[in-house]
Amino acid sequence: MLVEKLERGEFQAIVRSHGLECNAIVIFTETKLNGAFIIDLERREDVRGFFARAFCQDEFESHGLKRVIAQGNVAHNTLKGTVRGMHFQVPPAAETKLVRCPRGAVLDIIVDLRPESPTYLQHIQVVLDEDNQRAIYVPERCAHGYQTLRDNSDTSYQVGEFYSPPDERVLRWDDPMLGLEWPLPVTVISDKDKGAPLLETWHERLKREMTLCQPTAGRP
Repeated sequence: MLVEKLERGEFQAIVRSHGLECNAIVIFTETKLNGAFIIDLERREDVRGFFARAFCQDEFESHGLKRVIAQGNVAHNTLKGTVRGMHFQVPPAAETKLVRCPRGAVLDIIVDLRPESPTYLQHIQVVLDEDNQRAIYVPERCAHGYQTLRDNSDTSYQVGEFYSPPDERVLRWDDPMLGLEWPLPVTVISDKDKGAPLLETWHERLKREMTLCQPTAGRP
């Protein structure tokens, strides 16, 4: 490995040049939805620009967050006003997501779909853009979606579970049971998202699918 071939002093110089020896950290701010975090960068700036740690398994685990990344995805959105969502997978394929907007800007929304949660069907929203370099951590059993606020906006996802089409579900972006407020008229949305059934027609099924099975008494 490259590190093994470098002298200790050379390696430390590389680490210092990237700001890592300054104890750069990932900044976590928990939202009203348990386990959903806004994640900011602690920037180390110099004449080149800045360097920051965007992900650390140990730091995520210390906050009770899933440290596994099963897949990484990117999306490019050509037009302002594009809506993607609201997407999620049901157990046993429930997924976490770490979402960032490296170019452009989006309004990102999470809906709590955990029936036992005191914030069930409530949501949070946060602006992610190329300026704040902020990310949002989506816990398992929550729906996620966003609307682009600028043309040519990109998003990146680090996902904690593999994509499983049989377990994928969609909530309507304009479902009255959710009360989501989008800042712009919708310019582009997929047929799948636009045609998702209203929650009132399958709410009981959703609660059954999203309820975690409790272990039988006396068994591990």
